[in-house]
Amino acid sequence: MRILVVSDTHRDLISLRDVILKQPKAEVVIHLGDGEDEAEEMKECFPEKTFLMVRGNCDWGSMLPTEECIYLEGKRIFYTHGYTYNVKYGLYDLKLAARDREADIVLFGHTHNALTDYDNGLYIMNPGSLHGSRGTYGIIDITKAGIVTNILQI
Repeated sequence: MRILVVSDTHRDLISLRDVILKQPKAEVVIHLGDGEDEAEEMKECFPEKTFLMVRGNCDWGSMLPTEECIYLEGKRIFYTHGYTYNVKYGLYDLKLAARDREADIVLFGHTHNALTDYDNGLYIMNPGSLHGSRGTYGIIDITKAGIVTNILQI
């Protein structure tokens, strides 16, 4: 299974649409906040894909949750925008929350800085900000052989 992970689109509908089209094998799109409006619009444009979303600190008035957990292909994914875990100051609180939830993968945004890491059984990804010409996004492939994470530029 391929998962497209995006964050911080900040009304950049064109970039979001473009990366969804660039990743036709992605069955699931996870939007990590600060772009609820464009994510909702893309959800309507691509009904064959599953869209999962959380609220970011710039999604004013949003009724989305600030965090969620889901099982995909037998792996538990914990995802959040990250501001409630102070990710701009370090990942300790986020990792602790992920481990409390027995997550295999933790996803966050907010910092606009792309990151993929592995820490003692926990895959960590921030896809960076998709907004603008130097935007980035993440891909997660979950197969029988394991988990592969990648950061790509628009």
